Amino acid sequence: MSSRSQALTLSSASAWDEVFTGLHGASRIKVPDRHAPWAGRLEWQQSKTYGLALCSGGEEEVDRDTRHIRSDPRGTYELLVPLAGTARVEQGASSGEIGPGSMVLCDIDRPLTFAHGDDLLSISFMVSGENVAARSPLAATGPHLLGGVRGLGRIIRELTTTLHEEREQLSETGFDMACDRLLDLVCLAAEGAGDTAPTGQRATVEAAIRRYVRRHACDRDLDVVGIARALGWSVRYVQQVLQAADTTARDLIRRERLDVARTRLVSAGWATYSIAEIAHSCGFGSHASFATAFRAEFGMTPREARQGISRRKS
Repeated sequence: MSSRSQALTLSSASAWDEVFTGLHGASRIKVPDRHAPWAGRLEWQQSKTYGLALCSGGEEEVDRDTRHIRSDPRGTYELLVPLAGTARVEQGASSGEIGPGSMVLCDIDRPLTFAHGDDLLSISFMVSGENVAARSPLAATGPHLLGGVRGLGRIIRELTTTLHEEREQLSETGFDMACDRLLDLVCLAAEGAGDTAPTGQRATVEAAIRRYVRRHACDRDLDVVGIARALGWSVRYVQQVLQAADTTARDLIRRERLDVARTRLVSAGWATYSIAEIAHSCGFGSHASFATAFRAEFGMTPREARQGISRRKS
């Protein structure tokens, strides 16, 4: 896997501070006694898009204030999933205690305080704020305290744990795809939803998908996976947005390619190209499949479309 993966056992509070702030951003970390023995453990996996870190250590209080944010902005959100022990989280006017039955989604670039005893074992799921906002403006308004005992919350907790356990068995693509699914579920839970895609920016998302397809329609390998990855959303979310618009990625790509082909058939700049060459240039695998799709869409064959324009010119 080309992403960074590391596991560390740390024996001093100072060493812990350095690694912790490297992952989560500049902060002030308070511990009861900096000279006392320290036992800290960090295991993390980080791709270009997502991060996942398991942490355990001694008693501490972490403050990330406006000075830290100005000096070390991260543009990220973190979902904190406790596996053992409890922690207190404060951000803005919100505060609460979380344990194995709960989770919290926080914006790391808003002042926060995070405190826990020496019994905390937790996993942090790290994702860019842009990815959160693109899926759900409501989720981006956090912090959000989420239940983790049953239903969607339990699924989120178990998927987070499984992703950490299996991280070294996944390619970077596989890791990112699994994280895409996890982020979808987190946004759904933050909205209080059940099993439908976030709707806050559905029209905006649909427009962005259509623009991307229009610009890349002739790329031969264009598919829903490529669209989702390029725009920073999950495949599932793209599919749900298009389904709500009564279409699919496959149909949208085909229609855009046909529109490009029809334009090229009547363009003087493409007059020396055969119909088969135009079909190939627009991403179609064969002349026959192109002709069939063209007739179904426009009620005429590609040849008839080209000849019709020729007769009107003469």
